Amino acid sequence: MPAPQNNSRLARFGVFELDLTAGELRKSGAKLRLQGQPFQVLELLVERAGSVVTREELRQTLWPSDTFVDFDHSLNTAINKVREALGDSATSPRYVETLARRGYRFIAPVESNGLAAAAPSAASEAVAPEPPPSPVTLHPELEVPIPHRGLTRGLFVLIQLMYLCFYLAALLRLHAIQNLADGFLPPWAATTLAAAVMVTAGVGIPLRLYLISSASFDYQRLGEKFRLMFPFVLALDQLWAVTPFLLMQKIGLGLAFAASAALLYLPFSERTLIRMAYVGRGRG
Repeated sequence: MPAPQNNSRLARFGVFELDLTAGELRKSGAKLRLQGQPFQVLELLVERAGSVVTREELRQTLWPSDTFVDFDHSLNTAINKVREALGDSATSPRYVETLARRGYRFIAPVESNGLAAAAPSAASEAVAPEPPPSPVTLHPELEVPIPHRGLTRGLFVLIQLMYLCFYLAALLRLHAIQNLADGFLPPWAATTLAAAVMVTAGVGIPLRLYLISSASFDYQRLGEKFRLMFPFVLALDQLWAVTPFLLMQKIGLGLAFAASAALLYLPFSERTLIRMAYVGRGRG
């Protein structure tokens, strides 16, 4: 009897095999868990391998016009699940490349079996040529070149060390702070100020130690965690931004104002550094 025909539509890239007929993604023969919209996103990217698939094309394919959904969040989640299944990274992609404000592109070589288009043909490229890819990978949200992650994490750790030194110095010289506050504040206000310094420093020390250790060991969920704790970090840092005015008699009003302005900006710098270091972790 003749052997049955294999009508499966397969696409192979690296150690992965995408079976479009069975709706399965396999790695070295082992089935991976990727279903629903993430699988559809991967299918479309692989079928258009080498070409840019715009976010609008993905929206029209996966979310019809009568569907009410947070498109950006849903697409970012789907892309993240695709990258997680492939062991890919947005900062140094091997499979799915992000093109800021445009869309995504599957960049790995694809061997196809029954796919309509595994790679763009020369004729189609001649009809609708794609702009040459930028030599610099841009952050998909901040629209700036993505720096080396070691640099951004290192700067973030240095900021945490600076705050840690502030807290320790304030606790060591707590009596001096109260004596200084007694010179221009009522006794009750000076005592309240010293108590606030002690409490916020006591809370800030474990917070900074957590952030230092997480960034040093490259905790992959730090971006997500920092977004959740950012309102608290912002409030804490804004309180400590006024501390230079305690030294106003020694450094002058102008320098105290400049130092305070710099400290007011620092929490936003921390957030930006985390977003650059952990792009694609929790967002697309």
